[in-house]
Amino acid sequence: MDQLAVEAVTGVRTGMVVGLGTGRAASRGVRALADRVRAEKLDLRCVATSRATEELAGELGLTVVDLNSVDAVDLLFDGADEVDPNLYMIKGGGGAMTRERIVAHAANRRIYMIDSGKLTPRLGTRFRLPVEVLPMARGLIERELEGQMELEGTWRQRPLAGTAAATDYITDNGNLVFDLTLPAHIAGDRDELYALDNDLKQLPGVLDHGLFLMECQTLLIEWTDGRVERRTRRDEA
Repeated sequence: MDQLAVEAVTGVRTGMVVGLGTGRAASRGVRALADRVRAEKLDLRCVATSRATEELAGELGLTVVDLNSVDAVDLLFDGADEVDPNLYMIKGGGGAMTRERIVAHAANRRIYMIDSGKLTPRLGTRFRLPVEVLPMARGLIERELEGQMELEGTWRQRPLAGTAAATDYITDNGNLVFDLTLPAHIAGDRDELYALDNDLKQLPGVLDHGLFLMECQTLLIEWTDGRVERRTRRDEA
């Protein structure tokens, strides 16, 4: 039994609208949810945060609807690339951070699932911060981030099948991803993180980014011995 995934979906009840995250951990949750739907005959509607998740959910027999067809999401489960002691997260390794944030904003309850290797003393230790950028703003955003804001980064690439070449990574929204190196002086300071969050969102051409500071209400951590730990968010002043 996949204990992490089972715990992530244990609060789901018939009649709910359930948000489905993106990535390996979230996919485990989708499979666990599908098992419950089959075993318990649950009547659910699901909202997916990526095309890949929508396809998986459909293959497993889950009913996936457009977010615009529901008033709210009762429960969202998702993964994260990195989580610090304050439950601040970096997301977007799968390029779905914009849709993940939209569904998270619509959700009444939010649960994030990680393995213990994703825990870090400060953000940016293992993962870079992805920024989703409209293609027409590519040059502008690169100059703003590396020039005005003095942040280093690279445009995400993907390999071309059957070749040694690479091309731009394109999100489900048709945009580019600029992966930023998060400086230690920013990552280790609450006020600096919130300032960066705001500054990035103010840049014309930036759709969103992978810095999730307020979204995590419950964190489920899978340790190497199979134990699952639950952490809940402390209210911030």
